[in-house]
Amino acid sequence: MQYNASGSSAARQSADCVIVGAYTKRGLNSAASAIDEASGGYLSKLAKAGDLPSNPGASTLLRDLKGVKARRVLVVGLGPKNEFCIKQLERATESAIRALANTSVKSVALNLGSNSERFDEPARVTSASIAAVHRAVYRFNQLKSSKARTRPSKINKIVFGFSSRAACNKAKAEFKTADAVAKGVALTKDLGNLPANVCTPDYLAKTSRQFARDYKNVSVQVMGMKDLKRMGMGAFISVTQGADTPPRLIVMRYKGAAAKEAPVALVGKGITFDTGGISLKPPATMDEMKFDMCGAAAVIGAFKSVAMLQPNLNLVAVVAACENMPSGNASRPGDIVTTMAGHTVEILNTDAEGRLILCDALTYTKKFKPKAIIDVATLTGACVIALGEHFSGLMSPNDGLANDLIQSGVEAGDTAWRMPVTEEYQSRLSSNFADFANVGGRPAGAVTAACFLWRFMKDQNWAHLDIAGSAWKTGAQKGATGRPVGLLVNYILNKG
Repeated sequence: MQYNASGSSAARQSADCVIVGAYTKRGLNSAASAIDEASGGYLSKLAKAGDLPSNPGASTLLRDLKGVKARRVLVVGLGPKNEFCIKQLERATESAIRALANTSVKSVALNLGSNSERFDEPARVTSASIAAVHRAVYRFNQLKSSKARTRPSKINKIVFGFSSRAACNKAKAEFKTADAVAKGVALTKDLGNLPANVCTPDYLAKTSRQFARDYKNVSVQVMGMKDLKRMGMGAFISVTQGADTPPRLIVMRYKGAAAKEAPVALVGKGITFDTGGISLKPPATMDEMKFDMCGAAAVIGAFKSVAMLQPNLNLVAVVAACENMPSGNASRPGDIVTTMAGHTVEILNTDAEGRLILCDALTYTKKFKPKAIIDVATLTGACVIALGEHFSGLMSPNDGLANDLIQSGVEAGDTAWRMPVTEEYQSRLSSNFADFANVGGRPAGAVTAACFLWRFMKDQNWAHLDIAGSAWKTGAQKGATGRPVGLLVNYILNKG
């Protein structure tokens, strides 16, 4: 995708299609007003007749307007003017690009977020718009026959319309970062959408190894079962011992600063398929358990974005990848295992496996002496019940880190909501037979899962992101969302 910014009137912009906006109650945004003036009031006449869209996302495609350089003008509804915000901008942009998906349009002039009206942040407008464009053009056709493939969009150039040269310059400065984030999101979606018979732990390792060949300052190490045993990762091993597919611990390092500079560390849960193990899940929607590696996918996607941008910072990304399968060798409820940290854990439920692989991966990550450790996991159904799909769950005992992550999510349009992680909940993990159990019952399930991980991170600046609700969509729109790559990259670039 190519990007540019233009301070020209929408009527004079060179593109296959110019996109402008109409507010509820017949109001035109400034770009639409310029089109209206150049066309002798044509849009005003349509608005007066009730023939222009105003509801958010609705659109009308017009052709060959008098006085307008572009052959096509797409008018997209923006909703009430006083409610128009970045989120509405994203939705309108995505809807507009989707409306052009099956046309011959290749270049688009996008005029929905001009800083002369509702926004005074051209960089943020640009970042949000590029994210929306990429969502609209994304297709997952890799495993479809040629006859069944969704027709790809032909759009390959976006021109952002702003009202001043200064705004254009600010927008242009954001192109590289926004594009890198979008490509990291796309990779995360692809990994999540692939089935478990393709996206195995080895596939994740292969994807990660490619970064060392594609980008400077990147090294990748992949470890297997012998390494897990040597390091004493008994919790990790307990999850994978029922599977025929071998586990992988993947370590990616980006060194863009001096070696003495402490890195930010990301740790991702990569259960490439989760049956629940002996504590078998119900069959309905079990196919969606291919998405249980979306934490790992997000960490890999965020790492790709950072490697593309080559910032002056250090980053470590650790992915614990395996399958959770039932077999004669699988862990049983009641089994007790010893973690890398030396704690013993009673496994009361084998379907609470994510915390078992993460606790050993988090303990391993301490060796890099990071300034912050952020783990990302589709960890609990309880988080879905608590927050639904709009917010990722954020747990951290550190107010500064939590606030930075929340703000990074707001800026990236990839929001998180802070939930408690306090000592009061720890008693729910008590065990009569081991140091503690891996589950604490139904109440506050997302919080007690975080409290389990916290036991291994008491000496660290640590945060946990539970993305069980935000990592994928179900139903007719089933598919990975690519979250929280935007949040993670924004945090790393700001605080790394």
